[in-house]
Amino acid sequence: MGSLVWRVFAAAVLAALLLVASTAVAIWWTARQDARPSSDAIVVLGSAQYNGVPSSIFEARLEHAAALWEDGVAPVVVTVGGKAAGDQFTEAEAGRDYLLDAGVPAESLLAVPEGVDTLESMRAVGTAFDERGWSDAVLVTDPWHAMRAERMAEDAGISAESSPTRQGPAVQTRATQFRYILRETAAYLLYRVTGESIAGAPGIG
Repeated sequence: MGSLVWRVFAAAVLAALLLVASTAVAIWWTARQDARPSSDAIVVLGSAQYNGVPSSIFEARLEHAAALWEDGVAPVVVTVGGKAAGDQFTEAEAGRDYLLDAGVPAESLLAVPEGVDTLESMRAVGTAFDERGWSDAVLVTDPWHAMRAERMAEDAGISAESSPTRQGPAVQTRATQFRYILRETAAYLLYRVTGESIAGAPGIG
C-alpha cells in the first residue's frame, strides 16, 4: 500500500511540474507573437500613473498602441484602468491624455476608467464592447502578460489577439523576463483554477 501511495504522489507531483512548465512555455511563446488583424479597437492595458503621467511601463504600451493606430489596425484606441486610493487620475484617463498629446484625435479614443487589475479591466472593456456592438480587439500589454490578458478578454466576450510592446522595463534584461514569466505562470494558473486575479507588479494583477 505504501508503495502505491508513493507512486500516486510522485505521479501527481510530476503532473503538476509538467503543467507549470507547459504554461511557462506557452506564456513565452505567446510573448513572441505579434498579431495585428483589422479589429474594432486597440485595447491598452493600464499600468501605474503618477498624477496623470504614465509610468515607463505604461508609456511603452501607449507608444506601441499609437503606432498600431497609425498603421490602421483599428479606428479606436481604448485605454482602461481605474485609480488607487488618493489618486486624482485613473489609468484610463492618463493613457487617453497621453495619446491625445501624441496626436491621436479625441474621436479615436475611448477611456474606460474601471478596474484595479486585469480581470476587472477586461470585464469593463467587455461591457463597453457590448454597448457599441464591437467584438474584435488587439490587446497591447507587456509580452509576458499577453496570454493571460487574451484569456480574460475571451472570457469577457471579446475575440482578442495581442501585439505586445517590445520596449520598457518589463523586457530590459533576461533576469527581468524570467521573473515576469514566473509571476505570470502563477497568475495564469490561479485564474484558470479559481477564476480570480491577483494583485502584484504592474501588469500582473
